[in-house]
Amino acid sequence: MFESLTEKLELALKRFRGQATITEDNIEEAMREIRRALLEADVNLNVARQFVENVKTKAVGTEVKGSLLPEQLIVKLVHAELVEIMGNKRADLVFSPHPPTVILVAGLQGSGKTTFCAKLAKSLRKKGRQPLLVSCDVHRPAAIDQLKQLAQSAGLPVFSYDSNNPIKIATEAINYSKRFARDTVIIDTAGRLTIDEEMMKEVFEISDAVKPTETLFVCDAMIGQDAVTTAKAFHDKLNLTGVILTKLDGDTRGGAALSVLSVVGKPIKYVSTGEKLDALEPFHPERIASRILGMGDILTLVEKAELEVDEKQAQKLEEKLRKNQFTFDDFLEQLKTIKKMGSIRDLLGMLPGMDKALKGVNVDEKNFTRVEAIVLSMTKSERNNPKILNGTRRKRIADGSGTTIQDVNRLLKQFEEMNKMMKGFARGNKMKMLQNMGLPKGFGN
Repeated sequence: MFESLTEKLELALKRFRGQATITEDNIEEAMREIRRALLEADVNLNVARQFVENVKTKAVGTEVKGSLLPEQLIVKLVHAELVEIMGNKRADLVFSPHPPTVILVAGLQGSGKTTFCAKLAKSLRKKGRQPLLVSCDVHRPAAIDQLKQLAQSAGLPVFSYDSNNPIKIATEAINYSKRFARDTVIIDTAGRLTIDEEMMKEVFEISDAVKPTETLFVCDAMIGQDAVTTAKAFHDKLNLTGVILTKLDGDTRGGAALSVLSVVGKPIKYVSTGEKLDALEPFHPERIASRILGMGDILTLVEKAELEVDEKQAQKLEEKLRKNQFTFDDFLEQLKTIKKMGSIRDLLGMLPGMDKALKGVNVDEKNFTRVEAIVLSMTKSERNNPKILNGTRRKRIADGSGTTIQDVNRLLKQFEEMNKMMKGFARGNKMKMLQNMGLPKGFGN
């Protein structure tokens, strides 16, 4: 995410390394490079110009005090300005005090609109709400089938009504939700390849009929300024309450994320970072700014873990670690939890400095499958006590899992090292564990 922009900003900020003070000359040169980096990232021209002007004004007028270095001050100012142009704080969904809350979702075809509806419904259900999905795309039956399939895979309800009138479908869905206590109705509207009058008229009529609490526009982050321009056109007709950026995991530039608020005047509420229904994150400007500057995003990583980790299981695991009873069954359980959290590369990228370290590195997620196969090829007694795994047993496990003895040996060694590290963590020695992971001192404070 944002790899290209991160790299270019890092190069521009390097100009202050070794500098004793911030002067008109060195700030001018660095700001010129930052402006170029923003424009190459497809950030709106006016946004890029204002961004550079604001940072320059604040930098020249700020005294570098104490042990603070000019480079650190500039990074701080750039981070603050990134947060500012993206909205300062998270913009939450608004829920109606009189259920149901109606969320109208609009966007072009292929932007990930239908998948977002299912992702949002799943996310809201985890928070205790009772969502109902509705497809009002009567022009493309495949869209209705797609929504039903996504909903079925997650156990989510979909409202069906035999009509070719999208306004009728939407209003009947609202009536249904009131009868059956569904407190949130998510309406997926029809998309087109380009904006046309027929589509805009239809979605406006649906909006007029159901009076949505939230009107969200879904756009593909990878198309940069085109996404922002399209969002602006929809906002002029619909009065959007928020924007959703999809495919952010494939966006190396970041232009849409940095331009939406300034151009459209509405905040980004969620970002989609993958195909799985769990790959949806609330948009936190401060965290995204940190990712852009290569500082990681530990808070989002922790939140993902909290969603998937059962508190009772975590306590039981900690007790096992204290008693030195961590087994391969426990290891397998932790592996499954990590897989639920999303792409391993994305998770690693949330650690400070890891985006840069992972550049050009192929993170093969098939390794998880191989590890699972090895563990599942062990007997119950072998999983509970790996010390009994002699050469004969290791060969049997390798044959049974379709791997090699070297793969089995490697896993056993990694398991032993991880066991030691986790025991240190259970004893409260968090700093030692973080340093063993290669993270900088001060990171765990």
